[in-house]
Amino acid sequence: MSKAEKTKQFIIEKTASLFNTKGYTSTSLSDITEATGLTKGSIYGNFGNKDEVALEVYKYNSSLLSKNMARSLGDEFPTTIDKLNAFVNFYRKNWKTVFENGGCPLMNAATEADDTFPSLKKQVTQSFEGWIKKISSVIKDGQDNGEIHQTIDSDEYGSLFIMMVEGGILLAKTTEDEKYLHMALDRILFMIDKELKILPS
Repeated sequence: MSKAEKTKQFIIEKTASLFNTKGYTSTSLSDITEATGLTKGSIYGNFGNKDEVALEVYKYNSSLLSKNMARSLGDEFPTTIDKLNAFVNFYRKNWKTVFENGGCPLMNAATEADDTFPSLKKQVTQSFEGWIKKISSVIKDGQDNGEIHQTIDSDEYGSLFIMMVEGGILLAKTTEDEKYLHMALDRILFMIDKELKILPS
């Protein structure tokens, strides 16, 4: 990694929590210089403008969440049901850390990703589509190996799971009451157990 690449990475990592907490549009160049200890010239020497910093920070924040979530859906959990339960348990175990760092980066960016920041909107859309596809793929694998009912629409359930998790996070963060997230997670577990899983005969 070159010196310039190291500096860019330093800026991204130092401002990751800042952008996620204060907002991708609300964070100012002065906020960035304060968080990094670098001059405005140094920031602009590595990024074309503030929006470029915001985009790279979003990619960094969403990739961290993606990597952590990918472990839940990975080979560490042998069955499809195990993977889906691990997906739920990830949020159950890590919600405090997520909240302390400003909340879910996808949801936070989504609230700002309107027509005034189309490049951020595009990135957030890709993130959500990627997560739905990943969960849908796990469900399809479960259908192929006989764990999950063939009549289930995997894309529909992938979308529902993401919608419920994000909605639970939104209410929990807004009201400062974790019960809303746990309610959403409990409902997903119920759906996995009662609607998706093929019970032994």
